[in-house]
Amino acid sequence: AAIGARNMENYGPFLALLASALLVGFVSVILSLVWVFHYREGLSWDGGPAEFNWHPVLVITGFVFIQGIAIIVYRLPWTWKCSKLLMKFIHAGLNTIAMILAIVSMVAVFEFHNAKNIPNMYSLHSWIGLTALIFYCLQLFLGFAVFLLPFAPVHLRAVLIPVHVYSGLTIFATVIATALMGITEKLIFSLRNPPYSAFPPEATLVNCLGALLVIFGCIILWMASRPHWKRPLEENTKVLQPLGGTPEGTEVESTMTNCSHVDKSDLRVSSEAARKQNLKFDEAGQRSTM
Repeated sequence: AAIGARNMENYGPFLALLASALLVGFVSVILSLVWVFHYREGLSWDGGPAEFNWHPVLVITGFVFIQGIAIIVYRLPWTWKCSKLLMKFIHAGLNTIAMILAIVSMVAVFEFHNAKNIPNMYSLHSWIGLTALIFYCLQLFLGFAVFLLPFAPVHLRAVLIPVHVYSGLTIFATVIATALMGITEKLIFSLRNPPYSAFPPEATLVNCLGALLVIFGCIILWMASRPHWKRPLEENTKVLQPLGGTPEGTEVESTMTNCSHVDKSDLRVSSEAARKQNLKFDEAGQRSTM
């Protein structure tokens, strides 16, 4: 069976960080709603300022909070008894939801700008934000094609997994930075009487929201970068064939039931080099993070 939750190294700190991430992320979403409903015009889809307000709410909810949870979903020790394939679907599903919300938030901005004859894509915030969304969509598409669908050869997955992990974390950090630029830009443009420099209550609220986004991002990146918190290799899984006979994600159990027709010695790889290569391939499937 998979390693139990309480056998995880530093389980207490992991649990504390997880609870903190969920709390900070949830409070960030709530503060974004308080901001748009209490200080702005609420939410609607009419081409006015209330339509623009979907942008910060959906970015914080989907592009930040849900994406962050998708990044660490493999690290949750309670899921280690689930199959890799199931966790891949959950990981991909959360990222898909985040992508849809991010796209809708972008559409809201363009529609608002066009309705008010405001120029599009002139600020650094818009440049980096749209770039992050494009790369996020590509990351999700390639993740589906390479790590979820059973067509990519196993050695290709092993080669691409470090790139997949690095690009996912980079996109997430970029989204946090872009969100900070966006909320600051909104305050500078919107606060006139009193101005942003006078530090009115709205500025206090939004500055606190930005600080929470930074804290949330730091917690997620820390949890995702700790090697002792990654999903362990499954003990009952036959190692993958070195030249690609068994698709990654297809598990061959070595229980007594499955071994009734195959001698246990047949499940051992023939050389130490092949064993190391197989473990590398299997780990690639375990660690995939969009």
